[in-house]
Amino acid sequence: MDMGAKPKSTRRSRIARQKLAYQRGFGNTFSSEAVKGALPVGQNSPQRAPRGLYAEGVSGSAFTAPRAENLNAWLYKLRPSAMHGPYAPVAGGKTAGLLRSGPFDEAKTPPNRLRWNPLPIPARPTDFIDGLVTMAGSGDPAAHSGIGVHVYCANRSMTDRYFHDADGEMMIIPQQGGLLIFSELGKIQAEPGEIAVVPRGIKFKVGLLDGAARGYVCENYGAPFRLPELGPIGSQGLAQKRDFLAPVAAFEDRSGKCEVVAKFLGNLWAAEYRHSPLDVVAWHGNCVPYKYDLARFMVINTVSFDHPDPSIFTVLTSPSGQPGVANCDFVIFPPRWMVAEHSFRPPWFHRNVMSELMGLVHGVYDAKAEGFLPGGISIHNCLQGHGPDVATFDKASAVDLQPHKIEDTLAFMWESKFVFRPTKFALGAPQLQKNYDAVWSGFRKHFK
Repeated sequence: MDMGAKPKSTRRSRIARQKLAYQRGFGNTFSSEAVKGALPVGQNSPQRAPRGLYAEGVSGSAFTAPRAENLNAWLYKLRPSAMHGPYAPVAGGKTAGLLRSGPFDEAKTPPNRLRWNPLPIPARPTDFIDGLVTMAGSGDPAAHSGIGVHVYCANRSMTDRYFHDADGEMMIIPQQGGLLIFSELGKIQAEPGEIAVVPRGIKFKVGLLDGAARGYVCENYGAPFRLPELGPIGSQGLAQKRDFLAPVAAFEDRSGKCEVVAKFLGNLWAAEYRHSPLDVVAWHGNCVPYKYDLARFMVINTVSFDHPDPSIFTVLTSPSGQPGVANCDFVIFPPRWMVAEHSFRPPWFHRNVMSELMGLVHGVYDAKAEGFLPGGISIHNCLQGHGPDVATFDKASAVDLQPHKIEDTLAFMWESKFVFRPTKFALGAPQLQKNYDAVWSGFRKHFK
């Protein structure tokens, strides 16, 4: 990726925003047809599918997974997905571009606290696939465990190019510029302040609504994201099922050459198709892309004293199999009221066995007075001490504790039982802040 000058005009890459219809609910079994009568009634695979379509099953989990965890969908397509030639490695294999997968062993992982400024939009025309840069990760997609964390920087929409990820589901967090994600199951429009999740193996392309775009991607190799259990919170609070939106059926009836890029065991592979793979006229099931507006998150917080654990901000979680210990938790820090009495209100100093990777969509994060920029990333790995910087600590220790609303900010965190291992690129990038440790260097001893 060319990280040089600002891109030339991207007017051709900008596509119009659309007023899209959605289906509501998280984990629902949906049904949708773009053409009336395209869905069979009462069975999945009739001898002849309606309207001359081909019936095709997609399994997002093992066939015998428990009902509550079983993900699958039936698609009714113009052509079978099997109708294409062989995939060939994208030139350079794992060395092509800056996209990586586990095991993340190309560089030694330091125990240091790390922080990066945002990566720039590239100078040359770059679509979503070519704009993916891996910053860190853990585990191994072959073992269905761990995650990869990427940043995308793009200035060109995907038109005759498509992508699917066999290694993991993709949580996409726009930070600059909106996206139109056109998948096999329909269209999702995602703006900064929203997230979109595309299941493992579902084909899609990404259009740019503002000509240039930057954001974050969590490639989840493990169990698919789900809503966390609420425990004593009860049935309300945090993310509500009805606020998640799934697409309605939409399809491309296009013939002609196009490229389909697959990510498989860390490598990129490409095949030439003679038709658009987004040719699903109807579908039903629960293995489906979805979006969520983070402003809908019902924040839970103290109304007495002290600062609760950040787990109260969990939107989605990928369990690891060990109760209460996540392969990955997705946590946000949105606008909210702070009312704790006689308490230090920003995040306290802490050392966690879980590892943290943070990003900032907009505004200022309440634990850092400066230096953590929108589009940037920080990593605080297992049991490394971190917390507020000096300016934040001094201010919060002396401020008059009136009710105060934190506004105009949206930070997030992916927290994992696994250590985040930075890539060789990330450790050598000019955006890596060499003096990050200095934010904690000015604390004075006040002991009496």
